[in-house]
Amino acid sequence: MANRPRHSILRPAGYAALIEQYALAALPNWHVSFVGATTRRLEASDGTLEEFYPGRYWPGDALGAQLEFAFKYDGVNLGILAQLFKRVQPQELVEYIQSKPSGKTARRIWFLYEWLTKKSLPIEDATRGNYVDLLDPELHYTVSTPQMSRRHRVRNNLLGTQAFCPQVRRTLRLEKFEASDLTQRCQAVLDEFAPDLLRRALGFLYTRETRSSFAIEHIQPDSSRTERFVTLLQNAGREDLCSKSQLIYLQNNTVDPRFCDSDYRTTQNYVGQSIGWRERVHFVSPKPEDLEALMQGLIECHQQLRGGLDSAVVHAAVVSFGFVYLHPFEDGNGRIHRLLIHNILAQRGFTPPGFIFPVSAIMKSAPEDYDAALEAFSAPLMRLIDFDLDAQGQMEVHSETASLFRYIDLTHQTESLFDFITRTIETELVAELTFLERYDRSVEAIQNIVDMPNRLLDLLIRCCRQNDWKLSARKRASHFELLTDEEVARVEVALASINATPNPPPAD
Repeated sequence: MANRPRHSILRPAGYAALIEQYALAALPNWHVSFVGATTRRLEASDGTLEEFYPGRYWPGDALGAQLEFAFKYDGVNLGILAQLFKRVQPQELVEYIQSKPSGKTARRIWFLYEWLTKKSLPIEDATRGNYVDLLDPELHYTVSTPQMSRRHRVRNNLLGTQAFCPQVRRTLRLEKFEASDLTQRCQAVLDEFAPDLLRRALGFLYTRETRSSFAIEHIQPDSSRTERFVTLLQNAGREDLCSKSQLIYLQNNTVDPRFCDSDYRTTQNYVGQSIGWRERVHFVSPKPEDLEALMQGLIECHQQLRGGLDSAVVHAAVVSFGFVYLHPFEDGNGRIHRLLIHNILAQRGFTPPGFIFPVSAIMKSAPEDYDAALEAFSAPLMRLIDFDLDAQGQMEVHSETASLFRYIDLTHQTESLFDFITRTIETELVAELTFLERYDRSVEAIQNIVDMPNRLLDLLIRCCRQNDWKLSARKRASHFELLTDEEVARVEVALASINATPNPPPAD
Protein backbone atom coordinates (compact mmCIF):
# COMPACT_ATOMS: atom_id res chain seq x y z
CA MET A 1 0.00 0.00 0.00
CA ALA A 2 1.20 3.50 -0.76
CA ASN A 3 2.84 5.61 1.94
CA ARG A 4 0.22 7.50 3.94
CA PRO A 5 0.53 10.64 6.06
CA ARG A 6 1.45 9.52 9.56
CA HIS A 7 -1.25 11.49 11.39
CA SER A 8 -4.09 11.22 8.93
CA ILE A 9 -7.07 8.98 9.63
CA LEU A 10 -7.85 7.19 6.40
CA ARG A 11 -10.93 5.10 5.91
CA PRO A 12 -11.53 2.77 2.96
CA ALA A 13 -14.44 3.85 0.82
CA GLY A 14 -16.39 2.36 -2.06
CA TYR A 15 -15.51 -1.23 -2.87
CA ALA A 16 -12.66 -1.26 -0.35
CA ALA A 17 -15.10 -0.39 2.43
CA LEU A 18 -17.65 -2.96 1.28
CA ILE A 19 -15.05 -5.72 1.03
CA GLU A 20 -13.94 -4.94 4.57
CA GLN A 21 -17.42 -4.52 6.03
CA TYR A 22 -18.85 -7.73 4.53
CA ALA A 23 -15.62 -9.78 4.69
CA LEU A 24 -15.77 -10.55 0.96
CA ALA A 25 -13.30 -13.03 -0.52
CA ALA A 26 -13.11 -10.95 -3.69
CA LEU A 27 -10.34 -10.02 -6.07
CA PRO A 28 -9.27 -6.42 -5.44
CA ASN A 29 -10.60 -3.68 -7.68
CA TRP A 30 -8.16 -1.92 -10.01
CA HIS A 31 -8.98 1.36 -8.23
CA VAL A 32 -9.00 1.53 -4.40
CA SER A 33 -10.37 4.57 -2.56
CA PHE A 34 -9.54 6.05 0.85
CA VAL A 35 -11.11 9.10 2.47
CA GLY A 36 -9.42 11.31 5.06
CA ALA A 37 -6.40 12.77 3.25
CA THR A 38 -5.53 16.46 3.36
CA THR A 39 -5.55 16.70 -0.44
CA ARG A 40 -6.81 14.48 -3.25
CA ARG A 41 -4.06 12.46 -4.84
CA LEU A 42 -3.51 9.28 -6.86
CA GLU A 43 -0.73 6.72 -6.31
CA ALA A 44 0.16 3.39 -7.91
CA SER A 45 0.69 0.41 -5.61
CA ASP A 46 1.11 -3.29 -6.46
CA GLY A 47 -0.70 -3.11 -9.78
CA THR A 48 -3.61 -1.01 -8.49
CA LEU A 49 -4.34 2.69 -8.31
CA GLU A 50 -4.94 4.06 -4.82
CA GLU A 51 -6.78 7.35 -4.65
CA PHE A 52 -6.93 9.45 -1.51
CA TYR A 53 -9.75 11.95 -0.94
CA PRO A 54 -10.29 14.71 1.62
CA GLY A 55 -12.78 14.03 4.42
CA ARG A 56 -15.65 15.86 2.70
CA TYR A 57 -15.86 12.97 0.18
CA TRP A 58 -16.97 10.49 2.87
CA PRO A 59 -20.25 9.00 1.57
CA GLY A 60 -21.52 7.68 4.90
CA ASP A 61 -21.83 4.14 6.19
CA ALA A 62 -25.05 3.16 4.41
CA LEU A 63 -24.86 0.43 1.77
CA GLY A 64 -26.45 2.57 -0.96
CA ALA A 65 -24.14 5.50 -0.28
CA GLN A 66 -21.03 3.32 -0.46
CA LEU A 67 -22.28 1.71 -3.68
CA GLU A 68 -22.89 5.11 -5.24
CA PHE A 69 -19.38 6.18 -4.27
CA ALA A 70 -17.98 2.95 -5.78
CA PHE A 71 -19.84 3.42 -9.07
CA LYS A 72 -18.74 7.05 -9.31
CA TYR A 73 -15.08 6.68 -8.37
CA ASP A 74 -14.13 2.98 -8.53
CA GLY A 75 -16.15 1.93 -11.58
CA VAL A 76 -18.33 -1.15 -12.01
CA ASN A 77 -16.84 -4.40 -10.69
CA LEU A 78 -19.09 -7.39 -11.32
CA GLY A 79 -17.00 -9.80 -9.26
CA ILE A 80 -17.21 -7.73 -6.09
CA LEU A 81 -20.90 -6.97 -6.63
CA ALA A 82 -21.74 -10.63 -7.16
CA GLN A 83 -20.25 -11.54 -3.81
CA LEU A 84 -21.66 -8.49 -2.06
CA PHE A 85 -25.22 -9.17 -3.18
CA LYS A 86 -25.04 -12.63 -1.61
CA ARG A 87 -24.33 -11.04 1.77
CA VAL A 88 -26.51 -7.94 1.97
CA GLN A 89 -30.07 -7.77 3.23
CA PRO A 90 -32.30 -7.19 0.18
CA GLN A 91 -34.50 -4.79 2.13
CA GLU A 92 -31.58 -2.41 2.55
CA LEU A 93 -31.22 -2.25 -1.22
CA VAL A 94 -34.96 -1.89 -1.69
CA GLU A 95 -35.05 1.16 0.59
CA TYR A 96 -32.12 2.75 -1.21
CA ILE A 97 -33.56 2.14 -4.71
CA GLN A 98 -37.03 3.36 -3.77
CA SER A 99 -35.52 6.53 -2.32
CA LYS A 100 -34.21 7.39 -5.80
CA PRO A 101 -36.76 5.86 -8.22
CA SER A 102 -35.38 7.67 -11.28
CA GLY A 103 -31.72 7.75 -10.22
CA LYS A 104 -29.36 6.44 -12.87
CA THR A 105 -26.96 4.79 -10.45
CA ALA A 106 -29.79 3.33 -8.36
CA ARG A 107 -31.35 1.73 -11.44
CA ARG A 108 -28.04 0.27 -12.53
CA ILE A 109 -27.46 -1.20 -9.07
CA TRP A 110 -31.03 -2.54 -9.07
CA PHE A 111 -30.52 -4.17 -12.47
CA LEU A 112 -27.21 -5.72 -11.45
CA TYR A 113 -28.63 -7.15 -8.24
CA GLU A 114 -31.37 -8.97 -10.13
CA TRP A 115 -29.06 -9.91 -13.03
CA LEU A 116 -26.30 -11.30 -10.84
CA THR A 117 -28.49 -13.06 -8.27
CA LYS A 118 -31.36 -14.02 -10.59
CA LYS A 119 -33.70 -12.82 -7.83
CA SER A 120 -36.28 -10.07 -8.09
CA LEU A 121 -36.60 -7.30 -5.53
CA PRO A 122 -40.13 -6.32 -4.43
CA ILE A 123 -40.09 -3.11 -6.46
CA GLU A 124 -42.50 -2.00 -9.19
CA ASP A 125 -41.05 -1.54 -12.69
CA ALA A 126 -39.42 1.81 -13.32
CA THR A 127 -41.64 4.31 -15.14
CA ARG A 128 -39.49 7.43 -14.96
CA GLY A 129 -36.05 8.37 -16.22
CA ASN A 130 -34.44 7.93 -19.62
CA TYR A 131 -32.77 4.62 -20.43
CA VAL A 132 -29.20 4.54 -19.11
CA ASP A 133 -26.19 2.49 -20.26
CA LEU A 134 -25.20 -0.11 -17.69
CA LEU A 135 -21.52 0.52 -18.47
CA ASP A 136 -20.25 3.85 -19.73
CA PRO A 137 -18.97 3.14 -23.30
CA GLU A 138 -16.32 5.82 -22.81
CA LEU A 139 -14.88 3.92 -19.85
CA HIS A 140 -15.50 0.29 -20.86
CA TYR A 141 -15.58 -1.84 -23.98
CA THR A 142 -19.24 -2.68 -24.52
CA VAL A 143 -21.38 -4.49 -27.07
CA SER A 144 -22.91 -2.35 -29.80
CA THR A 145 -26.31 -4.03 -29.55
CA PRO A 146 -27.33 -3.83 -25.88
CA GLN A 147 -30.28 -5.69 -24.41
CA MET A 148 -32.99 -3.36 -23.18
CA SER A 149 -34.30 -3.94 -19.68
CA ARG A 150 -37.72 -2.26 -19.54
CA ARG A 151 -38.08 -3.08 -15.84
CA HIS A 152 -35.06 -1.00 -14.88
CA ARG A 153 -34.89 1.30 -17.94
CA VAL A 154 -31.31 0.14 -18.40
CA ARG A 155 -29.38 -0.80 -21.55
CA ASN A 156 -27.38 -3.95 -20.75
CA ASN A 157 -24.21 -3.53 -22.80
CA LEU A 158 -22.05 -6.05 -20.91
CA LEU A 159 -19.67 -8.28 -22.86
CA GLY A 160 -21.13 -11.57 -21.64
CA THR A 161 -23.86 -13.32 -19.69
CA GLN A 162 -24.39 -14.25 -16.05
CA ALA A 163 -22.44 -17.46 -16.68
CA PHE A 164 -19.28 -15.66 -17.86
CA CYS A 165 -18.94 -11.90 -18.20
CA PRO A 166 -15.43 -10.41 -18.38
CA GLN A 167 -14.75 -6.69 -18.34
CA VAL A 168 -12.21 -4.59 -20.27
CA ARG A 169 -11.71 -0.95 -19.33
CA ARG A 170 -10.80 1.68 -21.89
CA THR A 171 -7.32 2.77 -20.84
CA LEU A 172 -5.07 5.37 -22.43
CA ARG A 173 -2.79 2.56 -23.55
CA LEU A 174 -5.62 0.74 -25.30
CA GLU A 175 -6.78 3.95 -26.95
CA LYS A 176 -3.29 4.42 -28.43
CA PHE A 177 -3.22 0.83 -29.69
CA GLU A 178 -6.65 1.22 -31.29
CA ALA A 179 -5.65 4.48 -32.95
CA SER A 180 -2.51 2.93 -34.44
CA ASP A 181 -4.59 0.79 -36.88
CA LEU A 182 -2.50 -2.38 -36.69
CA THR A 183 -4.20 -3.99 -39.68
CA GLN A 184 -3.13 -1.10 -41.92
CA ARG A 185 0.38 -1.14 -40.46
CA CYS A 186 0.65 -4.86 -41.19
CA GLN A 187 -0.52 -4.35 -44.76
CA ALA A 188 2.07 -1.59 -45.20
CA VAL A 189 4.79 -4.06 -44.15
CA LEU A 190 3.51 -6.73 -46.53
CA ASP A 191 3.34 -4.26 -49.43
CA GLU A 192 7.12 -3.83 -49.23
CA PHE A 193 7.71 -7.44 -50.27
CA ALA A 194 7.02 -9.31 -53.49
CA PRO A 195 3.87 -11.50 -53.58
CA ASP A 196 5.90 -14.61 -54.44
CA LEU A 197 8.09 -14.11 -51.37
CA LEU A 198 5.02 -13.62 -49.16
CA ARG A 199 3.53 -16.88 -50.38
CA ARG A 200 6.76 -18.71 -49.61
CA ALA A 201 7.07 -16.96 -46.25
CA LEU A 202 3.73 -18.34 -45.08
CA GLY A 203 5.13 -21.84 -44.70
CA PHE A 204 7.97 -20.56 -42.53
CA LEU A 205 5.59 -18.44 -40.42
CA TYR A 206 3.22 -21.34 -39.75
CA THR A 207 6.11 -23.57 -38.72
CA ARG A 208 7.68 -20.89 -36.56
CA GLU A 209 4.41 -20.15 -34.79
CA THR A 210 3.94 -23.87 -34.13
CA ARG A 211 7.42 -24.36 -32.72
CA SER A 212 7.16 -21.20 -30.59
CA SER A 213 3.77 -22.18 -29.16
CA PHE A 214 5.11 -25.56 -28.06
CA ALA A 215 8.41 -24.09 -26.89
CA ILE A 216 6.62 -21.73 -24.49
CA GLU A 217 5.64 -24.90 -22.61
CA HIS A 218 9.12 -26.42 -23.05
CA ILE A 219 7.81 -29.08 -25.44
CA GLN A 220 9.55 -30.33 -28.57
CA PRO A 221 6.81 -31.87 -30.73
CA ASP A 222 7.57 -34.65 -33.17
CA SER A 223 6.97 -34.11 -36.89
CA SER A 224 3.44 -35.53 -36.73
CA ARG A 225 2.26 -33.19 -33.97
CA THR A 226 4.00 -30.26 -35.67
CA GLU A 227 2.22 -31.00 -38.93
CA ARG A 228 -1.16 -31.30 -37.20
CA PHE A 229 -0.72 -27.95 -35.46
CA VAL A 230 0.42 -26.26 -38.69
CA THR A 231 -2.75 -27.55 -40.34
CA LEU A 232 -4.86 -26.11 -37.52
CA LEU A 233 -3.19 -22.72 -38.01
CA GLN A 234 -3.70 -22.85 -41.76
CA ASN A 235 -7.42 -23.52 -41.24
CA ALA A 236 -7.81 -20.92 -38.47
CA GLY A 237 -9.60 -18.44 -40.69
CA ARG A 238 -12.05 -20.87 -42.23
CA GLU A 239 -14.36 -21.72 -39.35
CA ASP A 240 -15.22 -20.72 -35.81
CA LEU A 241 -13.28 -22.90 -33.36
CA CYS A 242 -14.91 -21.71 -30.14
CA SER A 243 -17.53 -24.39 -29.52
CA LYS A 244 -17.34 -27.38 -27.23
CA SER A 245 -16.96 -29.93 -30.03
CA GLN A 246 -14.33 -27.83 -31.81
CA LEU A 247 -12.35 -27.22 -28.62
CA ILE A 248 -12.25 -30.94 -27.91
CA TYR A 249 -11.13 -31.49 -31.51
CA LEU A 250 -8.34 -28.94 -31.02
CA GLN A 251 -7.24 -30.61 -27.81
CA ASN A 252 -7.09 -34.00 -29.49
CA ASN A 253 -4.91 -32.59 -32.26
CA THR A 254 -2.45 -30.70 -30.08
CA VAL A 255 -1.53 -33.28 -27.42
CA ASP A 256 0.02 -36.72 -27.37
CA PRO A 257 -2.73 -39.13 -28.56
CA ARG A 258 -2.49 -41.00 -25.25
CA PHE A 259 -3.75 -37.90 -23.42
CA CYS A 260 -6.70 -36.92 -25.61
CA ASP A 261 -9.85 -35.85 -23.77
CA SER A 262 -13.39 -36.67 -24.89
CA ASP A 263 -14.92 -34.00 -22.64
CA TYR A 264 -13.92 -31.27 -20.23
CA ARG A 265 -11.77 -32.44 -17.36
CA THR A 266 -13.35 -34.13 -14.33
CA THR A 267 -10.35 -33.70 -12.02
CA GLN A 268 -8.76 -30.65 -10.40
CA ASN A 269 -5.77 -29.30 -12.28
CA TYR A 270 -3.26 -26.57 -11.58
CA VAL A 271 -0.05 -25.05 -12.89
CA GLY A 272 2.96 -25.73 -10.70
CA GLN A 273 6.68 -26.12 -10.55
CA SER A 274 8.54 -28.91 -8.79
CA ILE A 275 11.38 -27.71 -6.57
CA GLY A 276 13.14 -30.70 -5.09
CA TRP A 277 10.46 -32.76 -3.40
CA ARG A 278 8.16 -29.74 -3.04
CA GLU A 279 5.59 -28.36 -5.46
CA ARG A 280 5.19 -24.62 -5.94
CA VAL A 281 1.69 -23.89 -7.23
CA HIS A 282 1.37 -20.85 -9.50
CA PHE A 283 -2.26 -21.16 -10.56
CA VAL A 284 -5.33 -23.16 -9.55
CA SER A 285 -8.09 -23.57 -12.12
CA PRO A 286 -11.84 -23.77 -11.37
CA LYS A 287 -13.28 -26.85 -9.72
CA PRO A 288 -14.43 -29.49 -12.22
CA GLU A 289 -18.05 -29.13 -11.09
CA ASP A 290 -17.96 -25.42 -12.01
CA LEU A 291 -16.40 -25.95 -15.40
CA GLU A 292 -19.33 -26.90 -17.65
CA ALA A 293 -21.31 -23.75 -16.81
CA LEU A 294 -18.24 -21.49 -17.04
CA MET A 295 -17.20 -22.90 -20.42
CA GLN A 296 -20.74 -22.59 -21.76
CA GLY A 297 -20.68 -18.99 -20.58
CA LEU A 298 -17.36 -18.40 -22.35
CA ILE A 299 -18.77 -19.79 -25.61
CA GLU A 300 -21.93 -17.67 -25.26
CA CYS A 301 -19.76 -14.62 -24.59
CA HIS A 302 -17.77 -15.37 -27.74
CA GLN A 303 -20.92 -15.64 -29.83
CA GLN A 304 -22.19 -12.36 -28.40
CA LEU A 305 -18.93 -10.60 -29.26
CA ARG A 306 -18.75 -11.90 -32.84
CA GLY A 307 -21.30 -9.42 -34.05
CA GLY A 308 -21.46 -7.00 -31.16
CA LEU A 309 -17.92 -5.79 -30.43
CA ASP A 310 -15.98 -3.60 -32.83
CA SER A 311 -12.49 -4.49 -31.63
CA ALA A 312 -11.22 -7.86 -32.89
CA VAL A 313 -8.20 -7.74 -30.57
CA VAL A 314 -10.34 -7.16 -27.47
CA HIS A 315 -12.54 -10.06 -28.61
CA ALA A 316 -9.50 -12.32 -29.06
CA ALA A 317 -8.05 -11.34 -25.69
CA VAL A 318 -11.30 -11.90 -23.79
CA VAL A 319 -11.92 -15.36 -25.23
CA SER A 320 -8.36 -16.66 -25.37
CA PHE A 321 -7.32 -15.54 -21.88
CA GLY A 322 -10.71 -16.52 -20.51
CA PHE A 323 -10.15 -19.99 -21.94
CA VAL A 324 -6.66 -20.45 -20.53
CA TYR A 325 -7.80 -19.36 -17.06
CA LEU A 326 -10.69 -21.84 -17.11
CA HIS A 327 -8.19 -24.55 -18.14
CA PRO A 328 -10.87 -27.01 -19.30
CA PHE A 329 -8.56 -29.86 -20.34
CA GLU A 330 -5.87 -31.89 -18.65
CA ASP A 331 -3.33 -30.89 -21.31
CA GLY A 332 -3.05 -28.55 -24.28
CA ASN A 333 -4.79 -25.52 -22.77
CA GLY A 334 -1.96 -23.06 -23.48
CA ARG A 335 -1.61 -24.09 -27.11
CA ILE A 336 -5.37 -23.86 -27.68
CA HIS A 337 -5.38 -20.44 -25.96
CA ARG A 338 -2.84 -19.15 -28.48
CA LEU A 339 -4.60 -20.87 -31.38
CA LEU A 340 -7.86 -19.12 -30.45
CA ILE A 341 -6.08 -15.78 -30.82
CA HIS A 342 -5.29 -16.61 -34.45
CA ASN A 343 -8.75 -18.02 -35.07
CA ILE A 344 -10.62 -14.95 -33.83
CA LEU A 345 -8.29 -12.42 -35.49
CA ALA A 346 -8.62 -14.29 -38.79
CA GLN A 347 -12.37 -14.76 -38.48
CA ARG A 348 -12.84 -11.07 -37.73
CA GLY A 349 -10.74 -10.01 -40.74
CA PHE A 350 -8.07 -8.38 -38.58
CA THR A 351 -5.33 -10.59 -40.03
CA PRO A 352 -4.75 -10.22 -43.80
CA PRO A 353 -6.47 -13.11 -45.64
CA GLY A 354 -4.41 -16.29 -45.58
CA PHE A 355 -1.72 -14.72 -43.41
CA ILE A 356 -0.64 -15.20 -39.80
CA PHE A 357 0.99 -13.14 -37.07
CA PRO A 358 3.69 -15.20 -35.31
CA VAL A 359 2.48 -13.92 -31.93
CA SER A 360 3.82 -16.91 -30.01
CA ALA A 361 7.35 -16.07 -31.16
CA ILE A 362 7.07 -12.71 -29.40
CA MET A 363 5.59 -14.37 -26.29
CA LYS A 364 8.48 -16.83 -26.31
CA SER A 365 11.11 -14.11 -26.75
CA ALA A 366 9.61 -11.99 -23.95
CA PRO A 367 8.48 -14.58 -21.37
CA GLU A 368 8.46 -12.03 -18.55
CA ASP A 369 5.81 -9.98 -20.40
CA TYR A 370 3.70 -13.04 -21.18
CA ASP A 371 3.99 -14.26 -17.59
CA ALA A 372 2.98 -10.80 -16.34
CA ALA A 373 -0.15 -10.93 -18.49
CA LEU A 374 -1.13 -14.31 -17.10
CA GLU A 375 -0.25 -13.39 -13.52
CA ALA A 376 -2.31 -10.19 -13.59
CA PHE A 377 -5.22 -12.47 -12.70
CA SER A 378 -3.56 -15.59 -11.31
CA ALA A 379 -1.38 -13.86 -8.67
CA PRO A 380 -4.21 -12.11 -6.77
CA LEU A 381 -6.40 -15.19 -7.30
CA MET A 382 -3.93 -17.42 -5.47
CA ARG A 383 -4.33 -15.32 -2.32
CA LEU A 384 -7.99 -16.37 -2.21
CA ILE A 385 -7.71 -20.09 -3.04
CA ASP A 386 -7.55 -22.60 -0.20
CA PHE A 387 -6.30 -26.03 -1.29
CA ASP A 388 -4.50 -29.17 -0.20
CA LEU A 389 -1.94 -30.99 -2.32
CA ASP A 390 -0.99 -34.56 -1.46
CA ALA A 391 2.29 -36.37 -2.11
CA GLN A 392 0.98 -37.74 -5.42
CA GLY A 393 0.21 -34.24 -6.71
CA GLN A 394 -3.57 -34.62 -6.32
CA MET A 395 -5.23 -31.35 -5.37
CA GLU A 396 -8.39 -30.67 -3.40
CA VAL A 397 -9.75 -27.11 -3.49
CA HIS A 398 -11.79 -25.97 -0.51
CA SER A 399 -12.62 -22.46 -1.72
CA GLU A 400 -15.57 -21.48 -3.86
CA THR A 401 -14.17 -20.88 -7.33
CA ALA A 402 -16.98 -20.17 -9.80
CA SER A 403 -17.57 -16.51 -8.89
CA LEU A 404 -13.83 -15.77 -8.96
CA PHE A 405 -13.59 -16.87 -12.59
CA ARG A 406 -16.96 -15.66 -13.82
CA TYR A 407 -16.34 -11.91 -13.84
CA ILE A 408 -12.66 -11.39 -14.66
CA ASP A 409 -11.22 -7.97 -15.45
CA LEU A 410 -9.13 -8.67 -18.56
CA THR A 411 -7.87 -5.14 -19.20
CA HIS A 412 -4.21 -5.94 -18.54
CA GLN A 413 -4.36 -9.05 -20.73
CA THR A 414 -5.93 -7.07 -23.58
CA GLU A 415 -3.20 -4.45 -23.37
CA SER A 416 -0.62 -7.24 -23.48
CA LEU A 417 -2.16 -8.86 -26.57
CA PHE A 418 -2.20 -5.52 -28.39
CA ASP A 419 1.46 -5.11 -27.43
CA PHE A 420 2.38 -8.61 -28.64
CA ILE A 421 0.65 -8.03 -31.98
CA THR A 422 2.32 -4.63 -32.40
CA ARG A 423 5.76 -6.09 -31.73
CA THR A 424 4.98 -9.02 -34.02
CA ILE A 425 4.20 -6.69 -36.91
CA GLU A 426 7.04 -4.25 -36.31
CA THR A 427 9.83 -6.68 -35.41
CA GLU A 428 9.11 -10.38 -35.87
CA LEU A 429 7.25 -10.15 -39.18
CA VAL A 430 9.71 -7.65 -40.65
CA ALA A 431 12.67 -9.76 -39.50
CA GLU A 432 11.20 -12.96 -40.92
CA LEU A 433 10.37 -11.46 -44.31
CA THR A 434 13.67 -9.57 -44.52
CA PHE A 435 15.58 -12.72 -43.66
CA LEU A 436 13.82 -14.67 -46.39
CA GLU A 437 14.32 -11.89 -48.94
CA ARG A 438 18.04 -11.69 -48.14
CA TYR A 439 18.32 -15.45 -48.36
CA ASP A 440 16.84 -15.40 -51.88
CA ARG A 441 19.24 -12.65 -52.93
CA SER A 442 22.13 -14.58 -51.38
CA VAL A 443 21.20 -17.69 -53.38
CA GLU A 444 21.01 -15.71 -56.58
CA ALA A 445 24.37 -14.01 -55.93
CA ILE A 446 26.15 -17.33 -55.27
CA GLN A 447 24.60 -18.91 -58.37
CA ASN A 448 26.03 -16.06 -60.42
CA ILE A 449 29.48 -16.92 -59.06
CA VAL A 450 29.47 -20.71 -59.01
CA ASP A 451 26.95 -23.37 -60.00
CA MET A 452 26.51 -25.85 -57.13
CA PRO A 453 23.80 -28.20 -55.80
CA ASN A 454 21.06 -26.59 -53.72
CA ARG A 455 22.06 -28.59 -50.65
CA LEU A 456 25.62 -27.22 -50.71
CA LEU A 457 24.41 -23.75 -51.60
CA ASP A 458 22.22 -23.63 -48.48
CA LEU A 459 25.05 -25.03 -46.37
CA LEU A 460 27.44 -22.38 -47.69
CA ILE A 461 25.09 -19.58 -46.66
CA ARG A 462 24.63 -21.12 -43.20
CA CYS A 463 28.36 -21.54 -42.66
CA CYS A 464 29.12 -17.97 -43.68
CA ARG A 465 26.28 -16.58 -41.56
CA GLN A 466 27.69 -18.31 -38.49
CA ASN A 467 31.08 -16.64 -39.02
CA ASP A 468 30.20 -13.02 -39.77
CA TRP A 469 29.79 -13.80 -43.47
CA LYS A 470 33.21 -15.38 -43.78
CA LEU A 471 33.86 -19.03 -44.71
CA SER A 472 36.11 -20.52 -42.06
CA ALA A 473 39.11 -22.57 -43.12
CA ARG A 474 37.74 -25.62 -41.33
CA LYS A 475 34.34 -25.47 -43.05
CA ARG A 476 35.98 -24.83 -46.40
CA ALA A 477 38.26 -27.83 -45.98
CA SER A 478 35.43 -30.14 -44.90
CA HIS A 479 32.69 -29.07 -47.34
CA PHE A 480 33.90 -26.63 -50.00
CA GLU A 481 37.43 -27.69 -50.96
CA LEU A 482 36.43 -27.54 -54.65
CA LEU A 483 35.86 -23.78 -54.55
CA THR A 484 38.70 -21.57 -55.72
CA ASP A 485 40.12 -18.72 -53.64
CA GLU A 486 38.57 -16.21 -56.05
CA GLU A 487 35.11 -17.83 -55.79
CA VAL A 488 35.23 -17.86 -51.99
CA ALA A 489 36.31 -14.21 -51.89
CA ARG A 490 33.52 -13.15 -54.26
CA VAL A 491 30.93 -15.15 -52.30
CA GLU A 492 32.01 -13.54 -49.01
CA VAL A 493 31.86 -10.02 -50.48
CA ALA A 494 28.43 -10.66 -51.97
CA LEU A 495 26.97 -12.15 -48.78
CA ALA A 496 28.40 -9.41 -46.59
CA SER A 497 26.91 -6.75 -48.86
CA ILE A 498 23.44 -8.35 -49.02
CA ASN A 499 23.27 -9.05 -45.30
CA ALA A 500 24.70 -5.79 -44.07
CA THR A 501 23.48 -4.47 -40.74
CA PRO A 502 20.89 -4.00 -39.42
CA ASN A 503 20.61 -7.73 -39.80
CA PRO A 504 17.42 -9.53 -38.65
CA PRO A 505 17.78 -12.50 -36.33
CA PRO A 506 17.97 -15.82 -38.13
CA ALA A 507 14.74 -17.76 -38.44
CA ASP A 508 14.34 -20.90 -36.36
